[in-house]
Amino acid sequence: DRMYVTNSKRLTSAGARKMMTTAIGIAEEARIAITVAIADAGGHLILLERMDGGRFHTVHSSTTKAVCAASNKRPTTAKGAQAQDLDTAHAIGLALAAGPERWTAMEGGYPIIVDGECVGGIGVSGGDWTFDDNVACKAVEAIGATWRIDTK
Repeated sequence: DRMYVTNSKRLTSAGARKMMTTAIGIAEEARIAITVAIADAGGHLILLERMDGGRFHTVHSSTTKAVCAASNKRPTTAKGAQAQDLDTAHAIGLALAAGPERWTAMEGGYPIIVDGECVGGIGVSGGDWTFDDNVACKAVEAIGATWRIDTK
């Protein structure tokens, strides 16, 4: 019965590779060693790349950013489920409650939205917050997707 099943979009491997190429290209030009993680809508990793010279902790932080963005369907920031501002204690508390591998307040994670549907998330770590945020946004846009849930 159609009431119990729906069609859904999925991010392809080719789409993830295009996003990865875009992100790494920007970082190479800026001479900043980053790690990029791309996850599907369920938070499962599709691609992960740590550039030469990238710090190993960025593997975990970029993956967490990708998963958090896909789950929340919005960029990673220090805002709660209802987009309310969180102070440090609440941001840490939310990360602990959700699972530190599932939620982060750090910028650099973006959802990947196609026709109003979230198909995954990308996380970038290794630069400053502004750089990570910009790279993630540009990578999403490189495949013709958006990061805004209300935009088709």
